[in-house]
Amino acid sequence: MAEKKSFVLRIDSETMKAIEKWAADEFRSINGQLEWMINKSLKDAGRLKKDTK
Repeated sequence: MAEKKSFVLRIDSETMKAIEKWAADEFRSINGQLEWMINKSLKDAGRLKKDTK
């Protein structure tokens, strides 16, 4: 598994509320939801290497 790095994210309150709701709807933590969203966006844009299992 890749090493995880921490960083600070500033986000407006309305966007944060929407992410909190989405995370709760999918039984994820907010951090997990953000990771999933970023990962999916990178894959969809073709900017992430495909898994080789």
